[in-house]
This record gives sequence, structure tokens and C-alpha cells, in this order.
Amino acid sequence: MTEVRFYHLTQSPLEHTLPGLLAKSLERGWRVIVQGGDDARLKFLDAHFWTYADDSFLPHALEGEGAAQPIWLTASEANPNKAGVLMLIDGARATPERMGDYDLVTVFFNGADQGAVAKAREGWKAVTDAGLPAVYWAQENGGWVQKAKSEG
Repeated sequence: MTEVRFYHLTQSPLEHTLPGLLAKSLERGWRVIVQGGDDARLKFLDAHFWTYADDSFLPHALEGEGAAQPIWLTASEANPNKAGVLMLIDGARATPERMGDYDLVTVFFNGADQGAVAKAREGWKAVTDAGLPAVYWAQENGGWVQKAKSEG
């Protein structure tokens, strides 16, 4: 069954948080879709993944470029790399039915943006009402702390 994780960003921006979580996903052999709602932001992340650290590399592609890589950056609902993980960023949303197509769905939201927080609450309710297990994580003291869990 799909697990949905909500990540409340309060101490570091998405571009600092996302590469580490993507690297962990790749270590586990997972293929990932990063779905955002803004093409300019996805292009920024595409460039950032090449330069965020001197000693690492995240094999990825931006939608419309080359063959499907283990990490696929897109604004669409397509899954060309047959990913088992969907990461929703910058307000991108998915219905609980679509989430069911993945093993893991992560929803990142900016704690400084009250609109994003409200949308995340709506998303949590939709997910738990649909019977999907969900976990809410918040950044505290430089790490992640589990704040809530629903068994679905």
C-alpha cells in the first residue's frame, strides 16, 4: 500500500533538502518522479542537481530531455521512468487515486507560506480520508521529527 509522507520545510529550503532525500532514494534502488508546478523552478533544480555538491551526482533528466533517468523532473503526471516514488514540490498535487500508483509519495511544503500549509492540511485530510497511511515530518534542530501518523 502507498505511504504518503508530508515534509514541513521550516529550517532549510527545498533545494537544500531535496538532493539528500533523492540520494537516499537512489541508494535504495528507487526511481523517482519530482513533480512541480513551475517550469522555471524545475529548470533551476535541474541545474542545481549538477552543482549542489562537488563530490556527488544525481542522475536525472528534465521532461523533454533524453531517455528517462532514475530521477525525472516534470510538471506533468507522466511516469516515463516507471518510478515507484512520487515527490510533489511547490504546490504540485495528486489525487489519492493517482498516489495509489506509487509505493511512496512525498509532499513538500514551505512552512513560511500559509497558503502552502493550508493546502498541505487539505492534502493530509484527503489522503487519510482515502485510507492511505500518512506520516507528517517537520524540520527541527537540523533534523526531521515525526509529528503525526495515520495508519490509513
